[in-house]
Amino acid sequence: MKKTLVLLLPILMLMNGCAISYKFNGASVNYETTHSISIADFPNLAPLVYPQLSNDLSEGIRDLYSRQTRLQVLRKGGDLELEGEITGYELTPMAIAADSYSSETKLTMTIKVRFTNNVNPEDNFEKTYSAFQTFDANQLLTDVQEELCATMITELAENIYNDTVAKW
Repeated sequence: MKKTLVLLLPILMLMNGCAISYKFNGASVNYETTHSISIADFPNLAPLVYPQLSNDLSEGIRDLYSRQTRLQVLRKGGDLELEGEITGYELTPMAIAADSYSSETKLTMTIKVRFTNNVNPEDNFEKTYSAFQTFDANQLLTDVQEELCATMITELAENIYNDTVAKW
């Protein structure tokens, strides 16, 4: 019994000292060299303008980086820099009903993003992102716009996050 205990004690101590750590936010940031990200406002240059879209998109992206990383989020001058503009915000009739009218409408948001990594310039890129949501054509855009935009902003912010710091 004593021999078993003597053999098991070092194993238990060794196992107790080992820990496995998982990070589900997916960020692969070296916090020793990268301390901040600047996220500029995304102006709305789309022909169809939803007034609060620019602010909602900019704040949605900032919020994701604040929640998912330890980076200090700035307006300008960060180790990482994110800027861009909303280039498209459009409605497209989709499914045609038996009466030859559209039964569904697609709302599409397109943004152009420029990412600058001042620590590792080889990570710099410029890319266009797009997201869409469909809604019943019998509904007015003004009735569903806020909810649809929130969903698209979340999707766009996650895609940008994945391409910049998660490296997925």
